[in-house]
Amino acid sequence: MTDAEYVNIWMRPERSAYGPTPVHSRAKITEAAVRIADAEGLEAATMRRIAAEIGAGAMSLYRYVPSRENLIELMADQVMGEIDVTDMPSGDWRADLTRYADELRTMWMRHPWIATVQRSLPSFGPNQLRLVEGLMGVLDAFVPIDENLGLVALLNSYVEGIVREEISTAREVRRSGLSESEWMERSYPYIDGLVKSGEYPIFTKIVTEARQPHLSREGQFRQGLQRVLDCIAAALPPAAGAPMPAHREGREEQDGPGRARSRPSERASRTG
Repeated sequence: MTDAEYVNIWMRPERSAYGPTPVHSRAKITEAAVRIADAEGLEAATMRRIAAEIGAGAMSLYRYVPSRENLIELMADQVMGEIDVTDMPSGDWRADLTRYADELRTMWMRHPWIATVQRSLPSFGPNQLRLVEGLMGVLDAFVPIDENLGLVALLNSYVEGIVREEISTAREVRRSGLSESEWMERSYPYIDGLVKSGEYPIFTKIVTEARQPHLSREGQFRQGLQRVLDCIAAALPPAAGAPMPAHREGREEQDGPGRARSRPSERASRTG
């Protein structure tokens, strides 16, 4: 194949059939790039900087990784390898997807530079393929493949969206020199004025009644994740054996089983 026909790094042989035995490897270069990006951001992971890190000439690295796009492919695939999908499917789809969501969020928070990677076309590296097999295997027995793709995309979009916000907020907080609680405290006079103006009734309801904004980041993530899993449960057949959503379990624990069962009749008596 010619260089123009290689659309991702995985199509390129790692070692040429000609020339001297390679001194370095893609894996060594990738590990160094990830270390640098973790410490200083993705832009810092240049070929020159990586070469200095591993003791090589900058131009020599292009024998192993021909372009920056290829380098980012390798880096993204390496950090995907930190997401553990061993023993999936386990037989409990909700537990499997919760575990995956936790692993994905943890990986993004450990490597916040991943939020700046913009690549829509899949490259199907080895770790990405391992994730595809493990993750999509969770729902494979219950829904057609197109439905499976849509449900997994829904879960991924939720996790990535909320983690992008966490990363962005942390960056803004660092730049402001304030903690998140200090920033909110300083915003209070402005918010209080908006509420007292009476011009924004929905915003006022959010400020005065909503619990979600006052939850911890972990609490917000959990609450939203349960809603996403509820949506996935609604798309699955009864044979999936979906366990009761966690927020429903909590409600029955709070009110008691008898109380939970009596609600429909109570509503009927109030409207009758």
